[in-house]
Amino acid sequence: MRYEMMKFETIRNLRIDNGYTQQQLAEYLHIKQNTYSQYELGILNYPIDVLMKIADFYGVSVDYLLGRTNVKQPYPKK
Repeated sequence: MRYEMMKFETIRNLRIDNGYTQQQLAEYLHIKQNTYSQYELGILNYPIDVLMKIADFYGVSVDYLLGRTNVKQPYPKK
C-alpha cells in the first residue's frame, strides 16, 4: 500500500520569499538539512510539532501553511 505524502508549497515559498536557506530552517528546527529538504519535497510528512514551529517562525497560522486559508494571521495564543 502506498501512502500519499503531504507537500505544502506555501512553506517552501515562505522560506524563499523571506530569504532563508533550508539549512537555516533546519537549524531552527534542530533537524538535519536533508530532513528539511525531504519535508519540502514531500518525501516525509511534516510532524505537527514542526508545522507549529514553522508557523511561529513566520508568524502565520498552521492553516495558512497547509493552504486551508489565505489569511496569514496566526490565531491568538492561549
